[in-house]
Amino acid sequence: MTIGQHIIVLRKKKRISQSALGKTVATSEDIIGRYERNEVKPSVEVVIKLADDLDMSVDFLVGKTSLEIDRGTLKRLEELSKLPEEAKSQMFMVVDALIRDFKAKQAYS
Repeated sequence: MTIGQHIIVLRKKKRISQSALGKTVATSEDIIGRYERNEVKPSVEVVIKLADDLDMSVDFLVGKTSLEIDRGTLKRLEELSKLPEEAKSQMFMVVDALIRDFKAKQAYS
């Protein structure tokens, strides 16, 4: 997906109008529309503001990844990355077990 398509999907998901989004990033509704139609590309500063307002990572917004990482998840990952290796390993073991259990429940549902 393009940055414009991502903006549309995320904006609609959050039920924000082009006008409201434009105000929060200090631009106009018309410019937001042009971004969404991929007529113009937003500056890096505007992309950062859009990502913040749409509660999404810049990487997802610009199409670098298909993984939707909201700010809460990103904050958790940042905290996890600061842990000592042994603690990280334990956390990953717990997460892996939870994922395995979730998949098993889904398979038998």
